Amino acid sequence: MKEIADEVWKAEQDAVIVEAFINGHHVPSLSQSVKENPANPAEIVGYFPVTTKEQAVEAIEAAAEAFTTWKKTSIEDRITRMRKAIEKIRAAENEIVHLLSREHGKPLYDAHGEIYVSLMWMEFACNEAASVLQEEIQEHDHGTTILSYDPMGVVAAISPWNYPIALSTIKIAPALLAGNTIVLKPSPFAPLAAAKVAELIAGEFPAGVINVVHGAADVGVELTSNPLIAKIAFTGGTATAKHIIKAAADTIKDMTLELGGNDAAIFLDSFDVQDERAMRRIVISNFLTTGQICMIAKRVYVHRSIYDAFVEKYIEAANRWIRIGDPFDAHTTVGPVNNLKQKNYVQGLIEDAQKRGAKVIPLGQILDQQQFEQGYYLQPTLVLNCDYQDPIVVEEQFGPTVPILPFDDVEQVIRLHNESIYGLTSSVWGREADAISVARQLEAGTTMINTAAVQGLDVRFPFGGFKQSGIGREYGAEGIRTYTEQHVINVPKVLDLPYIPE
Repeated sequence: MKEIADEVWKAEQDAVIVEAFINGHHVPSLSQSVKENPANPAEIVGYFPVTTKEQAVEAIEAAAEAFTTWKKTSIEDRITRMRKAIEKIRAAENEIVHLLSREHGKPLYDAHGEIYVSLMWMEFACNEAASVLQEEIQEHDHGTTILSYDPMGVVAAISPWNYPIALSTIKIAPALLAGNTIVLKPSPFAPLAAAKVAELIAGEFPAGVINVVHGAADVGVELTSNPLIAKIAFTGGTATAKHIIKAAADTIKDMTLELGGNDAAIFLDSFDVQDERAMRRIVISNFLTTGQICMIAKRVYVHRSIYDAFVEKYIEAANRWIRIGDPFDAHTTVGPVNNLKQKNYVQGLIEDAQKRGAKVIPLGQILDQQQFEQGYYLQPTLVLNCDYQDPIVVEEQFGPTVPILPFDDVEQVIRLHNESIYGLTSSVWGREADAISVARQLEAGTTMINTAAVQGLDVRFPFGGFKQSGIGREYGAEGIRTYTEQHVINVPKVLDLPYIPE
């Protein structure tokens, strides 16, 4: 018992403490929540505050006050400050990565990958902001028209737990470069690293431009209903988004919502099942970040003519790449599920599929059985012989399991794809011309050819979803302009209408 007590004491000594950050200052809270390590739930990674509704109001009001002067700053000043913030993040990368890995469960390589994507986007936004937000002046037969991209005001940014840093900076960078101020609320399932990164950025900006709050549902309601909030930027589940839309209805706020997806990977009969690199890509597209990515391939459709050979080669590729273990172990490729609730949800989908007659095949190697049993681990699984309408197929699993199903012709698989209420990303694999032809018929915000998920992401182009996968777009030029209002100033040559009588 003493050894256990000593271990807990040491874990607490190493714990990170974050507080609300409002108007340039840390704000203490009367109560705190604990963030455990999903690879070892007995280890306390850190503490984060239970921000009150009143503190959330204080943060919003601080952002609104800061906006009155921040919106007048030059784009050059904003870019210079953001570039300095980028360098601070880069200098602190190893520290951030280790904290992210401990609180989230990502293997170290995956946590580094998240920082890489975050910085890549922030640098793109800095490089493009001046031209994307440049005022346009057009001289024409009717006179002169000025089109400007004006800042909106206070942005409420609500980020999820699966990519907490990348999906915070995807909002912070364009919002600030466009001249807005922001109140960020990280997920309680991964609040520490995101808060630290936000504070690093805040250090390069005037007080009140960036504020960070935590807390429960009442804080979220305040952020989505307060009349001082001009825009909501949310990444998360579709069910939560419906509550946000209702909360924002009375003040009709602008929104960018990047929501759930049940992204399909379609393998045509022209796909080469002997292509080991391609098989590795699809395995990674299923199980990177333990399957907890909105744009990961969550259901796989394979032409019946290659189905049996595909499954065989898929299992071989999965068993080579998947190594489940401690996120700090360099051999680990798949870590634990982030939280117990999500683990139980995914486990329930797998058990339901088995009850319905599906065949569940464990994949990969467990590096340390004791480690596996103490954490929120699930061994990745392949699910075969399930029905097209089984819950594990039509629902977003968001975890380390994937169903593979056969299809007979292109028309059938296009229909199966498009029947989903979601339409975030998709992928088509096979002869390039054939794959592009199918891709044009899919209802999805992004379709990738012969790759999927993060491997096919390009921050230079817009990202978002069809149907219940979201509203609006992030990344690309559109991901910058979405934080502005278009303001048209017309200077007509003829000031009076010609048909109005004297």
